[in-house]
This record gives sequence, C-alpha cells and structure tokens, in this order.
Amino acid sequence: MHIWSWQGFFDYLFNPFLLQGAVTTLWLTAASLFFGLILGVAVALLRLSGNRWLAGLAAFYCWIFRGTPLLVQLLIIYTGLPLFGLRFSVTQAALLGLALNEAAYLSEIVRSGISAVGPGQREAGLALGLKKIQVFRTITWPQAFRIIIPPLGNSVNGLLKTTSVASVISMEELLRRTQILIQEKFLVLELFLAAAFWYLVMTTVWDLVQRQLEKRYGRAYDLTAADRR
Repeated sequence: MHIWSWQGFFDYLFNPFLLQGAVTTLWLTAASLFFGLILGVAVALLRLSGNRWLAGLAAFYCWIFRGTPLLVQLLIIYTGLPLFGLRFSVTQAALLGLALNEAAYLSEIVRSGISAVGPGQREAGLALGLKKIQVFRTITWPQAFRIIIPPLGNSVNGLLKTTSVASVISMEELLRRTQILIQEKFLVLELFLAAAFWYLVMTTVWDLVQRQLEKRYGRAYDLTAADRR
C-alpha cells in the first residue's frame, strides 16, 4: 500500500516537465481568451444588430456551444471532423475548441455590457457626425468594457482550469503532464496535489491582476460619475 511521500511531492512540485505543462496552460488560456473575445464581440454585435437572420444565427451558435459539454466539442473537432476531411493537430484542436466555447459565453457578457450603455449616448455621438464604428469605438465600448471587466475576469479564472479538459485529446498542458508522470512514478496523490498547487498559484495571481483592473477602470468610472454630479 502506497504511503504519502513528502519527498515525492516536493521533488515534483518544481519538476521542469510539470512546470512546462503550467506554461502551456498559461499560453493556451491567453490564446483562447484572445480569439474567444474577438469572436465573442462579433457574436454579441450580431445579436444586437437588429437583423433577424444574423441575430438568429448568433443565438444558434450560443445555444450549441453553451448547451453541449466542452469535452464533447473537443472530441468532435479532433476525432470527428477528420471524417469530413478537416484535420487539426492536437494544439490546433484544443485552441479551436476552447476559443469557440469561450466565445459563446463571452458574447453574453459583452452583449449585456453593451446593452447597459444608454442609447442616448450613441444617439448623441451620431448627432455629432460620428460614424457608427466611431461611436462604438470611442463611446460605447469604453463604457461597456468597464462593465464587463468583473465577469470577464471570472471567465479567465474559469478558463485557466477549463484548459485541463484538453488533456482528453492529449494536449500536454498541466493536467496531462501530471497524468504522464503518474503513469511513470505511481505517485498519484502527490502529483495531483502538485498540479493543484500550480493551478491555485495561477488563479491567485490572476485574481490580483483582476482586482487591479477593476480598481483602475472603476476609478475612471467613479470620476466620470462625480463630474456629472
């Protein structure tokens, strides 16, 4: 019967192979967030476009990707699409699946943020001769961005942990590399706790960053509100 090994835990806590998995988790999170946010903004704008067909298409997209498990989506992208001639590497499939899934959730966050900006401000911008894209870039989006920072930050925190699902298609992020080491060393609890430690470190650091972002943009919002009074 295996007994807990402190030596094994500390030996693998800073294991280069495991740390590289944490690095992969970080860049996979950042890349998925980047592409997911771009697509999420586009989907949100389609939902708000007023065009019934475009809004319906965007709503259908959200329905599909929010209503099915990410695990299933990754398996379809990696093992199902090749049946139709679309082949992706493990990295491409993981990034594509995570970005598409994240975009569906981010689109709702962005849509609610944009909807919270009063229509009178957009109308005022148009009355001043600004084009719609200029109104969105200079008036609507800066205000909406302040509103979406808290839920967006929570999405990043969740995405850091959700990347572990990519291990099912052999993406060598933190969890997958932990599983590989377990198969070699049989230190199950020690290695899982080492992985949990690094997930906790990453989410804690992001929490600190998120607090600073909220403080910075919230301060700007408070000053603007004070000026209006």
